[in-house]
Amino acid sequence: MASFFSRIGSMFSGGGNAGKENEQAVKSIVHDECIIFAEPAKEGSQYRLQGRIEKDVNDETLTRTFIRADLFSSQDEAIEWTFRKGRQIIDQNGKSLFSDGAKSRTA
Repeated sequence: MASFFSRIGSMFSGGGNAGKENEQAVKSIVHDECIIFAEPAKEGSQYRLQGRIEKDVNDETLTRTFIRADLFSSQDEAIEWTFRKGRQIIDQNGKSLFSDGAKSRTA
């Protein structure tokens, strides 16, 4: 019975799964015909820089994932730096980032 009341209370207070969904929300930007997705991984009280880069080539979506050692105290900061790193990977690798035609790999 107490569980029932706590669920009702959490609906009005914004609790429940709403906060968890927002915490795991994927954010993206477009850079040089690629889409960079920021997907920071929560590790304890910090967030690890993690994301993926996607590009449509010949009607097929190719994906390059990247995970770095960088840790940040806030999710927003991790997202900002994930976009910076994603742009850097695209700029440094150019067309060779997707030239192997592999559907998915780690960059």
